[in-house]
Amino acid sequence: MTPAINAVKQNKVTYHLHEYSHDATSESYGEEAAEKLNVTSNRVFKTLVVSIDNKALVVAVIPVSAMLSMKLVAKVFAAKKATMADKTAVERSTGYVLGGVSPLGQKKPLKTVIDSSAQQFTTIFVSAGKRGLELELSPQDLTKLTQAKLADICQ
Repeated sequence: MTPAINAVKQNKVTYHLHEYSHDATSESYGEEAAEKLNVTSNRVFKTLVVSIDNKALVVAVIPVSAMLSMKLVAKVFAAKKATMADKTAVERSTGYVLGGVSPLGQKKPLKTVIDSSAQQFTTIFVSAGKRGLELELSPQDLTKLTQAKLADICQ
């Protein structure tokens, strides 16, 4: 049981857990999840931790088929600059290892933005907190649980 799974259970959210055999040589964890779960890659969302103005960490949740726009994510959080966060800072802050970072159940909950494309689906897939484990839930429930903003944040 991961903190992400505990979070959906405690909040009595409808979800489905999907497990697959993770290939350590895979170059894209998200694309691997989409392929192994047989769903389109625009329905599987990756969790990216971003540093804004070189101090605060925030989370951007985007389709694995997309690229994050640093300009747009900075704008959402009224920051001048956004860069990908340092791996060590990500793992220390979230409690998850890269490739298994979930937007749910983080050690220190971070401000979150979810790409607005999530709203076009009944359910989306996000990491359940470890490689090879995905949570399927409604974008509305994910937004509520993470207290996220919805915005266009992809290039």
